[in-house]
Amino acid sequence: MSDDFLLDTDDLQRRMDGAIANLRTEFASLRTGRASGSMLEPVMVDAYGSMTPVNQVGTVNVPEPRMVTINVWDKALVGKVEKAIRESGLGINPQLNGTIIMLPIPELNEERRRELTKVAGSYAENGRVSIRNVRRDGMDQIKKAKADGMSEDDQKLWEDEVQEMTNTMIKAIDDLLETKQAEIMQV
Repeated sequence: MSDDFLLDTDDLQRRMDGAIANLRTEFASLRTGRASGSMLEPVMVDAYGSMTPVNQVGTVNVPEPRMVTINVWDKALVGKVEKAIRESGLGINPQLNGTIIMLPIPELNEERRRELTKVAGSYAENGRVSIRNVRRDGMDQIKKAKADGMSEDDQKLWEDEVQEMTNTMIKAIDDLLETKQAEIMQV
């Protein structure tokens, strides 16, 4: 039985890559003082009875470096989109102009920059926790195989492989965080 065990490292890798991709999406939502359509990705609007991303209820444009506009397709949803943006925690005050919502991006002050680096740090920690959860799942599979008759040498080999994957992904998260924090603090 011990020779039959094969840990699905591709599945573990896919799940860890998913955690990194999620972190990149969260980082994209953090403002760095420049307008970006991606900063609205986490904003969900209660449209037609379900939570819908902003980019599916209107056209998101960046007409100038410090302005994002949303041209809402359904006039009935303008108020809901405005409310979703106000409650999203982005720190942006929407301005209405018919069915167009304008989002002027204010200059970041030092205090807000420090706040955003802390938020980035918490996003990174959530990513690390996700990676560690995947690692735990892999280790649990190895322990189960050990109970089913896997040799200690094979167990050590698989555990080392899972730990190496984990270390690589945690380092990638740390590198992403360092880059994002430098980007936020750049004046």
